Amino acid sequence: MNRFAIITGDLTQSDAEAIVNAANRTLLGGGGVDGAIHRAAGPELLAECRTLHGCATGEAKVTRGYRLKARYVIHTVGPVWQGGNAGEAALLAACYRSSLEAASARGIATVDFPSISTGIFGYPVPLAAPVALRAIWSYLEDHPEIQRVRMVCHTEDAARIYRQTYNALFAGTKDERL
Repeated sequence: MNRFAIITGDLTQSDAEAIVNAANRTLLGGGGVDGAIHRAAGPELLAECRTLHGCATGEAKVTRGYRLKARYVIHTVGPVWQGGNAGEAALLAACYRSSLEAASARGIATVDFPSISTGIFGYPVPLAAPVALRAIWSYLEDHPEIQRVRMVCHTEDAARIYRQTYNALFAGTKDERL
């Protein structure tokens, strides 16, 4: 079974058990994927997020999915791009890792991610892709309870970058490892 895929699509239409929200620290909605998820899930998501009292960068918190197809939303706060010398890569990797840890803790087997921090937060996709893919891959190697992870890119250009990066990182090993 192929446990990982890179696709182009609308994350709010995902059929995964959980989708990951690239949120801001307040968890109260915003622009980009965060705003789209809040709009699609309905006002109940905002009400539950108010009870969580925000989230630190690199961490993750879980809510119900409400009006989404996904049963859960895993909210994570990615780093704002500051040029690459402010620990952004470590914080971005922590977003993916903590989101998958939250999924494992809840018994969630399928998770769909957006490209965290590459929109409003300004992280360049070509630099974010290897960080994201290594973090996801590393987690999947030791956690068979996660049955499927998809990177759901909003544009085909972003998906192409993720696919090229995936092929460069895991050429000759991807079939044997997952």
